[in-house]
Amino acid sequence: MVKEIVFGLIGGLGFLLYGMNLMSGGLRRVAGDKLRSILNKLTTIPLIAVLLGTGLTCLIQSSSSMTVIVVGLVNAGLLTLRQAIGVVMGANIGTTFTAWLISFLAIFKISTYALPAVGIGFLLTIIGKNRKIRYWGEIILGFGILFIGLHFIKDVSSPIGKSEFVRNVVVMGSHYPVLGFLFGMFLTILLQSSSATVAMVQIMAFNGLISFEMAVPIILGENIGTTVTAQMASIGGNLNARRTAMAHTLFNVIGSAYMMVLVYTGTYPKFIEWLVPGPISDNNVMLHIALAHSVFNIFNAFIVFLPAINVLEKLSIWLVPEKEGDQEAMAPRYLEQHLLDSPQLAFNQARTEMIYMTQISQKAVREAVTGFFNKDTKLIKKVKEREEVTDNFQREISRYLIELSRRELDVKESEQLPVLLHSINDIERVGDHAVNIAELTERKVEMKLKFSQKSQVEMKNIYEKIDRMIEKTIEALKNYDVRLAKEVLELEGELNKMRVELRSNHTKRLNKGECLLDSGIVFVDFVDNMEKIGDHLSNIAQSIAAGMRWESEG
Repeated sequence: MVKEIVFGLIGGLGFLLYGMNLMSGGLRRVAGDKLRSILNKLTTIPLIAVLLGTGLTCLIQSSSSMTVIVVGLVNAGLLTLRQAIGVVMGANIGTTFTAWLISFLAIFKISTYALPAVGIGFLLTIIGKNRKIRYWGEIILGFGILFIGLHFIKDVSSPIGKSEFVRNVVVMGSHYPVLGFLFGMFLTILLQSSSATVAMVQIMAFNGLISFEMAVPIILGENIGTTVTAQMASIGGNLNARRTAMAHTLFNVIGSAYMMVLVYTGTYPKFIEWLVPGPISDNNVMLHIALAHSVFNIFNAFIVFLPAINVLEKLSIWLVPEKEGDQEAMAPRYLEQHLLDSPQLAFNQARTEMIYMTQISQKAVREAVTGFFNKDTKLIKKVKEREEVTDNFQREISRYLIELSRRELDVKESEQLPVLLHSINDIERVGDHAVNIAELTERKVEMKLKFSQKSQVEMKNIYEKIDRMIEKTIEALKNYDVRLAKEVLELEGELNKMRVELRSNHTKRLNKGECLLDSGIVFVDFVDNMEKIGDHLSNIAQSIAAGMRWESEG
């Protein structure tokens, strides 16, 4: 009997978590890049940011995912700290939607529709003609699996409620809310999902394992446990990303702390009971818990913290002070709108940002190559984050230069515009190839590929040439140095010859059986990506030479 209960709980929890991840993942992919675009455009007003965070979290069914997305957007410079705080507040409200959804399990027996949902969802993922249909299949499949998990947990935990020992624990827990609070916090840290914790609490209350009074401090504890995900996501992020995670933590810790006072006095549970007509029963205890969860987060966001958003922002800044190495910007800083009427000054500002963008691309290439040779897949995430930053720089600088093109420009300035725009695109492409190399690392590690000593030396040699080219390109950009630009072009000529030589050597090794086919494919991809980076750098070097000619003519 005990074995059946334990195995049932483990299996049910597995179904619950897998279904939740599948459903939220499908919803995120359906939303796609629109989600990021909406966040970037509509979060300047704190109230709108909170409402938007609420709606989007209801959509993707995960406050943890929403918070991680927000931290990522801040890290990429697409959201300010103030904008992010509003969205995070809303995410805490939006996550309570899951509790309401699960509440209807007891009323409408949603588990009856779980198996058909699994069948329909799976069918859509297999026969879907396009990605969007397959993503909807994932959502329906995840929904079905989630409720199958809840059904398992409900059935196997039902006999536990009859145990005298469990009843004594419930009585003790009701007298010591702090125990429930700690239980909720640690369970959420373990599961990495506040929605899963609340779902389990609802099922436990439905089966009489815990009382409503004991459930309330548990759901307050999960509010703190869920902040760990955001803190983990901010590790390695920029200053404002870490401050966003801190604001999320402060919002939940302070809110849970003052609410625990009302829980200890019995005020808050009684208030929730007053809101729902009739006595608490097995059929409505889930609704009581969902309401307690929602009321707390709505009150905490709209009544307590929204009016004090400036205080929360300042407190986050104070607790996460700027340190050495935090100066790296994730968005352009020098594209001043008032300089657009002074074209040459505006061009200089754009060049300053372009130099910085090139330095970010250089870091991405270095990290990608380091990860490749050291088999370090952790660096893949960093490379992709840097590539997102260069994408952002490309958009912002291009937008600035297009705005500049609408001003009155002389012939020289008009000729400079397309050259700069092409150079910015070339720099962004360098970041794209860094991501390609990072993905080769993933393939190398997953397939346990081995490379001959000769091929490793050749790959290192071609990378060293690329690294020298990037260094010289950056210096040439900084100083308008034609001599360095020409050196970059000479290196690109050497690079092309090296690529031909390396491919020839590779063919010989394959013929001799010194190299495996799969390793050889990765070797060729590595060399080709390096050669393409060289092409983009030579394009930038040519634009520098052209730009210098105009400077001297002016």
